[in-house]
Amino acid sequence: MAGLLALVGLVVLAMPVLLIVALVSVSGLKRRVATLEEQVEQLRALRVAAPAPERPAVQDVEADFGPTLAELVREPAPAPGPIPAPAASARSAVPPPIPPIPPRMERPAEPASPMPPREPRSARPSRPDFATTALRAVQRWFTVGNVPVKIGMLVLFAGVAALLKYGADQGWFTLPPELRLAGIAAAALGALVFAWRKRESNRTFALSLQGGAIGVLLLVVFAAFKIFTLMPVGAAFALSVALVAGAGMLAVLQDAKALAVFALLAGFLAPIWLSTGSGNHVALFSYYAVLNAAIVGIAWYKSWRVLNLLGFAFTFGIGTVWGALDYAPEKYASTQPFLALFFVFYLLIPLLFARRQPASRRDFIDGCLVFGAPLVAFSLQAGLMQGGSFEANRLPLAFCALGLGVLYAALSWWLRRHKDYDALTQAYALLAVGFATLAVPLALSARATASVFALEGAALAWLGLRQRRWLPQVSGAGLQLAAAVALLVAVDVWRFDAVAVANPTFMGALLIAVAGFASAWTYRAAGQAQFALVYYLWGLAWWCGAALREFDRFLPPAWHAEADAILMFAALSGWLAAEVHRRRPASALVWTTLVALALAVPLALWQTAAHQQPFAGPLGAWAWLVYLALGIRSLLCLRDSEHRLAGAAQFVWWLVWPLAASLLLGWLPDRIGGMGQGWQFALLALPWLAVAAMALFRWRWIAAPLGERFAVWKASLLRALFLVLALWWLCTLFVAGAASPLPWIPVLNPMELAQLGVLVLAACWRLPSLRDSKASSVWVVTLSLVAFAWVTSVVLHAVHHWGGEPWDGGLVATSLAQTSLTIVWSVLGVLGWVIGSRRGQRMLWLAGAVLMGVVLAKLVLVDRQHLGNLLGIGSFIGYGLLCTVVGYLAPAPPRVVSEEKPA
Repeated sequence: MAGLLALVGLVVLAMPVLLIVALVSVSGLKRRVATLEEQVEQLRALRVAAPAPERPAVQDVEADFGPTLAELVREPAPAPGPIPAPAASARSAVPPPIPPIPPRMERPAEPASPMPPREPRSARPSRPDFATTALRAVQRWFTVGNVPVKIGMLVLFAGVAALLKYGADQGWFTLPPELRLAGIAAAALGALVFAWRKRESNRTFALSLQGGAIGVLLLVVFAAFKIFTLMPVGAAFALSVALVAGAGMLAVLQDAKALAVFALLAGFLAPIWLSTGSGNHVALFSYYAVLNAAIVGIAWYKSWRVLNLLGFAFTFGIGTVWGALDYAPEKYASTQPFLALFFVFYLLIPLLFARRQPASRRDFIDGCLVFGAPLVAFSLQAGLMQGGSFEANRLPLAFCALGLGVLYAALSWWLRRHKDYDALTQAYALLAVGFATLAVPLALSARATASVFALEGAALAWLGLRQRRWLPQVSGAGLQLAAAVALLVAVDVWRFDAVAVANPTFMGALLIAVAGFASAWTYRAAGQAQFALVYYLWGLAWWCGAALREFDRFLPPAWHAEADAILMFAALSGWLAAEVHRRRPASALVWTTLVALALAVPLALWQTAAHQQPFAGPLGAWAWLVYLALGIRSLLCLRDSEHRLAGAAQFVWWLVWPLAASLLLGWLPDRIGGMGQGWQFALLALPWLAVAAMALFRWRWIAAPLGERFAVWKASLLRALFLVLALWWLCTLFVAGAASPLPWIPVLNPMELAQLGVLVLAACWRLPSLRDSKASSVWVVTLSLVAFAWVTSVVLHAVHHWGGEPWDGGLVATSLAQTSLTIVWSVLGVLGWVIGSRRGQRMLWLAGAVLMGVVLAKLVLVDRQHLGNLLGIGSFIGYGLLCTVVGYLAPAPPRVVSEEKPA
């Protein structure tokens, strides 16, 4: 009201301003009209006084209007019929006389003037701003149209608003609430009667008005009870029930679903808005029972599904909220009958709904109520039995589930005797099986329940596939999930298992895994590979989980044998998958074998961390013996199947064994006192060097058991082996590599011999296989650079072992290291220079020259800092002598031999 009064006041204050604007605008228009009339009179006087101009010639017309208008004047439009004369005769003919121009078209001749230059875009006037536009709009409203009427309506509006404000201030509109509510109710009843009389002539309008009128009456009852306290709660509730019942009757009589929905919503909400907070659940549920009985009655005549769903949602939804907030075990006796009654209601409604459907559509069932009602009711039943005498005994709830299973089995049997109820029959049969299954975990332990559920789920999946029905298949999947949940629920009692393997937990998990594998087998046989894969992965997860749980529970902690046990289990799993694949090929089984063999890599590292090397510990050697035997058998099974991943499995196999052997050999120097670090690194590389040498020179040993079909993996295997060796080689460049108890000798120590072996094998691998001269040159350069790095490493190691310099980051900066590198690099450069010149190998000569240039730059930039000692001086002298030798032996590069023959 305050906002309305403020608006009215604003309009009243603006009225004088608007009137002034209007009067100014009108006076301005009158002045402009007078000026225009005066100008028109002056133009007329000038026109009468001016002499009539002569008629322009054709040339003038053409000059004024262009050649098109001149041609129209010269030549009349051709007449249809005869062929026009030739162009020459047409030009010689005398043109017809030009008709005189009417006086109203005469105008004084104006001299031709050039067109004015076009204004640039920036010089054009800009668009007016918002304020100017708004002011012009207001001015136009007051100057265009019926201005007096517009102004009069504004003034009238201001007057009425002022009158209403004055009446409100004087209290003219204050009435008792009884009279106001009675007036509103009378208007609503009148609208309801009017809408009833118009129900046939204007159905949509009548139904809408009826719903609105009943809604207004309900609001009147609510206001009389809740706001003004003019009505007791009993009378308000009775009137609300009467209005709701009346709306329902009107809906049924007029076949108006929307009106029925409105009545139902109002009926369920009435106890909420009329609540006094007494918490009388018996009265509440009694009222809801009456409403649900009405819904059942309507369902007897009408198949209004939305009405059934709303009743179900409100009944059980409000019941659930009440149970969560206000239920106590002592209220069980007064609540249980209502729950049973509501369940019966919504057990009957789907039957009535199906009965009302045509015979051809009775497969269309109300699935929300068919499945939702028993599940929600049973959940509420379980909630009612929480606490009290039912807390420690689950058998009553198990008997409830069994009773529901019997009830639905009886309904399914009864409906099978009637036609066209197949869908409802199957649904009730499924519910019967489900509740009978549910009775199992309620009566038995969780782990036993898991076993029963898993086997039953696999059987249902098989039955659904055999009958080509999706419902048993979904039920089977659900039961297997339920089995997993049941087993996980019993996690607290897992610690009481006293015997490995032969305990309820492992057996339950094993049965879940077997059920998953069986379902995978069934679906694969049916040609549904995607579902088979899901079931297989499910079973494999439970198979692995059960084993890992047993290892964690029963292996002695002092053994640190978890990795050993997992290695044996992985080999066993891979072998079983390979055996099954040999009989029933499947890619998932090959992947299982491949992953099982590859798991030996991280497990070997785990074993080393646990007990220093993979073959140590109580089970280490036994684990690798099992892996060896079952791995070979798995590869033989894959060879027989000729699967494309068989080569990958053997590839992994030949990477596992050098790793395990290198970890074992690298552990030996720690067991033998006095062996230096160089032995350890050499022994680490020895198995990889051996496998790489066999792959290069004895491929048949590596190819077994696949044989020739493993030849396609030769290149990949060599790349993997040399990648490992390259990483090892780079790491050893930064290791001191002591050769104790033997003295350290350059090149002839174990670590540098192993480094040299890697370089030789790499050269044997790549150089013979390169036929392209460019690729061969690249590899020659690469190997040369690697060899140069190795020689540099040998020099630095000699400085460390013979010169006594510490092996750290400051080694390279010492005078001894720099002088040694200068001498050795210079010798290498001279050899390359001289040999390249003598043998005519220009690239070798160029490499020697470049190396000598690098040494020279090193002398200038680095070695000059050490000229204060003999070593630095020796660097310069040695380089100078070598350059002198080169100048004597090979002063110029070798000539390029021409390949052209003499003429």
